[in-house]
Amino acid sequence: MIEPVKDVVSWSDLDRLVGALAARVRPERYDVLLAITRGGLVPAGMLAYRLGIRNILIAAVAFYDDEGQPGEQPTFLQFPADPLLHGLRVLIVDEVWDTGTTIEAVIQRVRQAGGIVTTAVLHYKPAHSRVPSTPDHHVVETDRWVVYPFKAGR
Repeated sequence: MIEPVKDVVSWSDLDRLVGALAARVRPERYDVLLAITRGGLVPAGMLAYRLGIRNILIAAVAFYDDEGQPGEQPTFLQFPADPLLHGLRVLIVDEVWDTGTTIEAVIQRVRQAGGIVTTAVLHYKPAHSRVPSTPDHHVVETDRWVVYPFKAGR
């Protein structure tokens, strides 16, 4: 069996990537940052510091099983109440846009709550994406498996 080609991201690489993402999203202003768990937590926290955003919410979404296989529908384990999003400019952050199904589910929930959505990811995999939308902001386009330093034990 052939091992997939991987991009291994170090902590210093991660800092550089978040800095580049901050430069892309900085001209806009946001009322709240919505981090998608689990992979989006670390980049979202780093990005929030760089952008001076203190209002940080969490979207805990299970779409993949422990072996990385996608499910039929996302399960929202935790999601902000609609009044926390209604009429606000929401920056949704995740580490990677792979199939796009998880972030697309979050986008739809935020829009249903009346939020104004902008998406930001470190890595975008256009060849893997199964949704019609694309990230508003991303740093790297790739088709490789990305290994982040906060996932190194996997």
